[in-house]
Amino acid sequence: MFSGSIPALVTPFRDGAFDAAAFKRLIDWQIDAGTSALVPCGTTGESPTLGFDEHYRVIDCCIEAAAGRVPVIAGCGSNDTATAIRHMRHAAAAGADAALVVAPYYNRPTQEGLLAHFEALAEASDLPIVVYNVPGRTVTDISAETMGKLSEIPNIVAVKDASGDLARVTVHRAEAREDFCQLSGNDDLWLPHAVMGGAGCISVTANVAPRLCADFAAACGAGDWARALTLHDRLFKLHKAMFSDASPAPVKYALSRVHSWFDPEVRLPIIPASAASRAAVDAALEAAGVL
Repeated sequence: MFSGSIPALVTPFRDGAFDAAAFKRLIDWQIDAGTSALVPCGTTGESPTLGFDEHYRVIDCCIEAAAGRVPVIAGCGSNDTATAIRHMRHAAAAGADAALVVAPYYNRPTQEGLLAHFEALAEASDLPIVVYNVPGRTVTDISAETMGKLSEIPNIVAVKDASGDLARVTVHRAEAREDFCQLSGNDDLWLPHAVMGGAGCISVTANVAPRLCADFAAACGAGDWARALTLHDRLFKLHKAMFSDASPAPVKYALSRVHSWFDPEVRLPIIPASAASRAAVDAALEAAGVL
């Protein structure tokens, strides 16, 4: 269903407020550079700091700016099932193509609880669901067995896997239905994930290097692994630099270096990228040829 380079979009702020004009410029640049879909209101979009009205405004703005040119996978996750349903219903009404739903964080539900959570979402909305498994942030790991059961639900169509366990790609292929889409949630593991059958990546790096990431995705899609490896090596320092400080501070700093109209402002508890992080980002941008 989804493939290629899919940025987990940052949410631009200026003077404490959502900067819709910068967001639209970012989206136009992304689409022109070959991005295949867009994800607003994910972790990189600082969704935990967005109130309901802001959250929905960001989703609406993304859908409006995309104007049907690429799919929009709206971030709808919550550790409260009722809130996730509310987010999904808004996203569906606004015209989103799918919902990205992270595993409930902090609550630490059992595997049975995870299954019940996603079943409730699927029953409440027809919007296709991309399950987001990122145990490093949620402290909840969706097992391969549970993912297989989730894939049997017709409108659960894909997984964004950021477990760091590359064996999951093979196990998911064995456990999940044949057309279940696997997307990497780790830029630095995108290449091996693709080699083992992954369809693309929901990427942080693609925010700042959309053309290189789109070219990399195209090489993977064509099975041109030599070119993919060359591009992977070119992007690798940038992948690492994006997490040289608490995300999304480094990627917002990187975007401010690439575009004069982008402000690197973040919201507490995230603080601006440190001097060491900025130096790492600058070096990585140079190495990748982005600047």
